[in-house]
Amino acid sequence: MAAHSIDNPYTRGIAAFVSSLKYDDIPEEVRQRIKLLVLDSLGCGLYGAHLPWTDILRDTLAGLDATRTTPVWGTDQALSAPNAALLNGTQIQGFELDDVHRQGVLHVGAVTLPALLATIGPDSRLDGRDLLTAAVAGYEIGPRVGMCMGQEHIGQGWHSGATVGVFSAASGAARALRLTEAETVHALGVAGTQAAGLMAAQYGAMVKRMHAGRSAQSGLYAALLAKAGFTGILDVFEAPYGGFCGTFSRSTDRFDLAELTAGLGERWETMRISLKFYSCVGSNHTTLDAIRAIQERHPFTLDELEHIVVHGSQVTADHVGWPYRPEGLTSAQLNLPFCVATLLLEGDVFVEQFDEACVTDQRRIDLSRKVEVRHDPAITALGSKFRHKVRVEVHYRDGSVETEAREAPRGSEYSFASEADLIDKFNKLTRHLLPEAQRDALIEAILGMEKLDRAHRLVELLRRDPAQRVAA
Repeated sequence: MAAHSIDNPYTRGIAAFVSSLKYDDIPEEVRQRIKLLVLDSLGCGLYGAHLPWTDILRDTLAGLDATRTTPVWGTDQALSAPNAALLNGTQIQGFELDDVHRQGVLHVGAVTLPALLATIGPDSRLDGRDLLTAAVAGYEIGPRVGMCMGQEHIGQGWHSGATVGVFSAASGAARALRLTEAETVHALGVAGTQAAGLMAAQYGAMVKRMHAGRSAQSGLYAALLAKAGFTGILDVFEAPYGGFCGTFSRSTDRFDLAELTAGLGERWETMRISLKFYSCVGSNHTTLDAIRAIQERHPFTLDELEHIVVHGSQVTADHVGWPYRPEGLTSAQLNLPFCVATLLLEGDVFVEQFDEACVTDQRRIDLSRKVEVRHDPAITALGSKFRHKVRVEVHYRDGSVETEAREAPRGSEYSFASEADLIDKFNKLTRHLLPEAQRDALIEAILGMEKLDRAHRLVELLRRDPAQRVAA
């Protein structure tokens, strides 16, 4: 069948946007926001360089892959571009610290940046404006695919970062490689057929950490293959049989193709990406903020506490509201009752609060049993835009109850972080790894991205020089 006879207006619409996007098309507020988002993701990726699961993955890949062209961030090692993308994406998502587009249910930086930066070798002619433009292309597309699929996609057991994430990765890499519209259609079609990832991984498996990396790797493969003339599914979204949307949904009324291209170039989803200031899944953050607000106006001891009830969406109840099981750090960081217990006992829910010993911490486990997550149909009915909304009730032993409702957490698009807040987070996450001068240079390169003559300068700064000493 000839390409022009394929009914693929949405796939073509995305491809046209990605291939034609120019730096001058991007509003100034979006340019500034993408730089902050990149800073946050790369800080998360550097922190994740030496976690147990990334160590295993890096050592395994190094034994299988003799190519040494593309840096593994935060190390002095390199792998082939696809395997570096796999590892770097795993590092960003490695400790539940990275961004999230709440309505699209996607950690956008973890899937976009590893694929994009893997296209930039020492001979690359990309400059900083090109890099920024390619990043925006990737950050715009994945969330729209997530919104198209709706809350039911993750509700039926697919991990959206591992499924819809391939389209952000392919789009960012395609723009960096300067693919034509037709080539980008093929890149999307190659990416979509590689999509996979199961939500059961959240209960303790290390493989959950790898889902974003696999999306990044698949998206990179898609762009590289399309550039070489390899063909993909031309109507990857629209195909009535075996297309992405129909296959990953229970029925045709569970997805909305119009969301794929609605407002492209006019409404910027990059501005609706939230950041994390807790080291746990994004669905938990509104509850943690609500409890902190209650503590501020009425400090209470654990002896005074009877129990806590969290009313949330069906996605919140299913995704994070299950009774905690000590099956690994993944389950600890994804489980809402356990994270509430962590906040109440430790005073924070950041990287220092999560180590292997915490998984079986009986104090936290016992306290988590006092936290109940209930589905509130009224919240679910508000739609995916409000899927993180909660109403938290703290019940005291004297019979009194305090309530706090939150629609969005600190760091969300409604209460975005300042540049100073993000620099502080970046430094906290990377000070154990990079010397101060390198950290400062990396921050300067990211926040002044549009001034870079060579985008590869940023890639170089993500390497760790073992000869340089890092202050304790």
